[in-house]
Amino acid sequence: MLKTLTGEQYQSILTMANTSRTIAIVNQKGGVGKTTTTINLAAALCLKGQSVLVIDMDPQGNASTGLAISRKHRGTSIYDVLVEGTCMREAIQPTSVPGLFIVPSHIDLSAAELEIGKASGRTTRLKSAVDKLNHDYDYVFIDCPPALGLLTVNALAVANSALVPLQCEFYALEGLSQLLKTVEIAKDSINPNLAIEGVMLTMYDSRNRLSGQVASDVRKHLGRAVFNTMIPRNVRIAEAPSFGKPAMMYDPHCSGAKAYVALADELLSRHKR
Repeated sequence: MLKTLTGEQYQSILTMANTSRTIAIVNQKGGVGKTTTTINLAAALCLKGQSVLVIDMDPQGNASTGLAISRKHRGTSIYDVLVEGTCMREAIQPTSVPGLFIVPSHIDLSAAELEIGKASGRTTRLKSAVDKLNHDYDYVFIDCPPALGLLTVNALAVANSALVPLQCEFYALEGLSQLLKTVEIAKDSINPNLAIEGVMLTMYDSRNRLSGQVASDVRKHLGRAVFNTMIPRNVRIAEAPSFGKPAMMYDPHCSGAKAYVALADELLSRHKR
C-alpha cells in the first residue's frame, strides 16, 4: 500500500528544513500534467503567501516557457548548475507571479546524463546545489522529465517528498509500480528522508464515465495517498502556457484555476498537521 507522509514525518521535515520543503513532481509517463501541476500549484501557493522556487529539470523546458522565460533569455540554466558547477543563485530568475522564481532549463540538459554519468557524486549534484540556498523559499518544486533516469534520480535525492500526477485515463496505473519502486530505491540508497507526498488525479472529466471509474479504482488501490482535489480537463489550463501565465493569472475563474487553488489549500493543510 502506498504511504503518504505521517504527521511525524511532516514535523521532521519542518524541523530539519526550517519550514522549507522540496517536492519532486514525478511520473515517467508523458502528458500526465507534471509541468502543468508544477506551474499552477506553485502559483497557487504564492497566492497563499508562500515563496516558491521552480527548478525546471526537463530538457524540453516547458515549465520555463509556461512562466514566460523565453529560450533566448534563459541565460544560466540548470544545465550549468549540474554540469559546470555554477552556483544555483546565478541561475534563478523572477517570474511575473510575485513570490515565484524559476531556474530555467536548456536543451543542452538532454546531454547532461551522458556528461555526468560517470562523474563522482552524479546522483547528488542537484542536492549539493539546492542545499546552498539555505532554505530561502517555503517550497522548492522540481519539474522532472518523463523518464526515470539520472535527472529524476537527482531530483529524488534532494526532495523531501514526491508528488505523482496521475491522468484519469485507462492506463492510469500503468507504470506506477515502477515509479514507486524507483522512489523506494532512492530512499534506500541516497535519500532516507524521501516519502510520497501523494498522488493527484489530473484531466478528470465528470461527463466521462471512464474518468469516474479510473478515479474510483485509483482511490480503491491507493487510499489516503490520493489527494481529494481532482484537476479537471479544462481548455483554459491548456491555453495559459502559450501566454506565459499560470491558469489563475490567465483566467482565475476557470475550473482549472480553482482546482489548483483548492489543491494548494489541501497541501498546506497536510503540512500543518
